[in-house]
Amino acid sequence: MRQRRAGLLGAALLSIAMLASACGSSSGDDGAASASSGSPGSSGVTVVASTNVYGDIVRQVAGDKVTITSIISDPSADPHSYEANTRTQLELSKANVVIENGGGYDDFVDTMLKSANSKAKVLNAVEISGKTAGAGEELNEHVWYDLPSMSKLADQIASALSAADPGNAATYTANATAFQHKLKELETTAAGIKSAHAGVSVAMTEPVPGYLLEACGLENKTPEEFAEAIEEGTDVPAAALQETLDLFIGKQVKLLAYNEQTTGPETEKVLQAAKDNKIAVVPVTETLPAGMDYVSWMSGNLAAIKAALG
Repeated sequence: MRQRRAGLLGAALLSIAMLASACGSSSGDDGAASASSGSPGSSGVTVVASTNVYGDIVRQVAGDKVTITSIISDPSADPHSYEANTRTQLELSKANVVIENGGGYDDFVDTMLKSANSKAKVLNAVEISGKTAGAGEELNEHVWYDLPSMSKLADQIASALSAADPGNAATYTANATAFQHKLKELETTAAGIKSAHAGVSVAMTEPVPGYLLEACGLENKTPEEFAEAIEEGTDVPAAALQETLDLFIGKQVKLLAYNEQTTGPETEKVLQAAKDNKIAVVPVTETLPAGMDYVSWMSGNLAAIKAALG
């Protein structure tokens, strides 16, 4: 499970610097991600989302009726190196509704809300998903890659916005339903991939796209020691790294899902091994790529998976 550590910097507004302790080593510039505000909404309701993934899902439900701020929004930056600051604190202090991932991914949100004595309605995507870790396992907190979980989240967003702005409740409910129909279409695409390729072995540098790969019926063959080390940001044992590389040398997997936003020496070696052995690489990210919304992003991911499987 990824953890982000918060520290108190300064005595005035509580500037909290956030550094990732896991889920890969950083290759982006620290603090490169930044808050991104949308146009003022007509309802006067303000929503803050921890990442632009959740910000976009709010937009799908709210349209232009609320003001949406996505704290982590730079598609070229490593989300793990994001540093929350007084601007983040200010945005959260003004929010009527807050969307966080939870599961240890964005703990700075709860820390800052508590310090601001916020009365905002907080939606925790992991809690809403109902996902829990199996016995002796770590929770995969990247629930935005799980389509049914995002459908549940859309319902909760519509409910929270309706409570804050009853006059537009019917619009929020209708928009959530329309978004859920699009998610169902994506689920149908994933089911089609599963029907054709169930049980095919794949590898991934991090469990970021794990739920989507599972929905496609694919089996993750990444050695547990490798995955744990990358998750925790520690050195990968030599034997585990070689076992991972052997997946590509021996052509034991059909594709590599590669997180482009968090890389390090070990993941770069794995990427090179995949390329050297003609194993398809499916790039994945943790935030929305420029010019995409959630549906087009996930549609692109599914298309890339299908193409990689041939």
